[in-house]
Amino acid sequence: MSGQSDSVNTAEGDLRTNPTVGMVSLGCPKALVDSERILTQLRTDGYDISPDYEGADIVLVNTCGFIDSAKAESLEAIGEALEENGRVIVTGCMGVDEAEIRTLHPSVLAVTGPQQYEAVVNEVRRHAPPPAEHDPYTSLIPPQGIKLTPRHYAYLKISEGCNHKCTFCIIPSMRGKLVSRPIGDVMGEAQRLAAAGVREILVISQDTSAYGVDLKYKLDFWGGKPVKTRMKELCEALASLGIWVRLHYVYPYKHVDEIIPLMASGGILPYLDIPFQHGSPRVLKAMRRPAAAENNLERIHKWREICPELAIRSTFIVGFPGETDAEFEQLLNFLKEARLDRVGCFTYSPVDGARANALPGAIPEAVKQERWNAFMETQAAISRQHLEARIGTIQEVLVDEVSSEGAIARTRFDAPEIDGIVRIPDGEPLMPGMLIDVEIDGADDYDLTARFPD
Repeated sequence: MSGQSDSVNTAEGDLRTNPTVGMVSLGCPKALVDSERILTQLRTDGYDISPDYEGADIVLVNTCGFIDSAKAESLEAIGEALEENGRVIVTGCMGVDEAEIRTLHPSVLAVTGPQQYEAVVNEVRRHAPPPAEHDPYTSLIPPQGIKLTPRHYAYLKISEGCNHKCTFCIIPSMRGKLVSRPIGDVMGEAQRLAAAGVREILVISQDTSAYGVDLKYKLDFWGGKPVKTRMKELCEALASLGIWVRLHYVYPYKHVDEIIPLMASGGILPYLDIPFQHGSPRVLKAMRRPAAAENNLERIHKWREICPELAIRSTFIVGFPGETDAEFEQLLNFLKEARLDRVGCFTYSPVDGARANALPGAIPEAVKQERWNAFMETQAAISRQHLEARIGTIQEVLVDEVSSEGAIARTRFDAPEIDGIVRIPDGEPLMPGMLIDVEIDGADDYDLTARFPD
């Protein structure tokens, strides 16, 4: 089945009599966690999970609606599910625009929006009723729930929604304002994941550094002790689990400074995923981003003084309305000074409902593409220098895949799916989930090769 999701197999094989559900999960890791939550509830209700269209009584498509290309992919996935199965329920971010979905695919059974877990589960129950005889207390549901990631890493969503009003983004209109999970709830899930053998937890949200703001950092309890629902305390608690902890979607607020010593001491991974978006103060202001470019550079330098190993990944937008040639050069200069480790770049996409669409100075598509090419060329050279500096060093890596061609792993500086990999040609004896030391012996623009140390 297409999409980013891994399939979950049932134990009953051909003898199964329970209704079955297939899932296509598109978009970001936050959507993947939503899919896991839905499947966990359905499995608890007695449904089996099908790895393909043919074996499913009904198919769920969890859509992404962030940019136009994501919408197009979602509509294509809905069409494929209808063609292959015929009984389709649509959920997720694009579900807020039911009219657009039904215009192209009028035969979908139901459409629900993001975070509407009960609504989508109720629609499944309506169109494929659960088994009459089912005892959720004897069902073999793992304590950590159904996961669509490999067994050795998992995403931990700590909040929903966002309080920012970035002019290029429509996520707040789809997912609402920030709603943080109490820290006791978050840590309970993290502890269950660690107990199940997860070696890496990836913390996700729309704004990780704002965690707990809506709750006024209220005290909660974990392990019998009071703990504040706040980013610093969350990181300290996660560090106590003794596994890799990686932070995503962090905004460069001043209090993020408090986390860097924990990275330097090895408590959590020396890795920050921060969506800077641009290097021009005027463009950032037009985007209504919460930090200025000069402050960002100063903060990066300060962080690296405390934790020299710190790896920073980021995303940027080129071709934002009104972006001048000089402002694009400012962005390139920001890249050269910041020397970020991993970077993604998008050309500006006029998503329906984004306020930036009304700004003057729309950039021609050809110019956007030229700037994207120049941006990626600049960053590729920086990335190559970072990786070449690791040749000859010993690095701890987490093995993700093993085949007859060797193993694919990641360093502490790389997240799954979005960052680089380490190829280990003689790694066939390894197993996914193993943490091992390797010697880096080669590099290209984005990936490394390694061998076992002598």
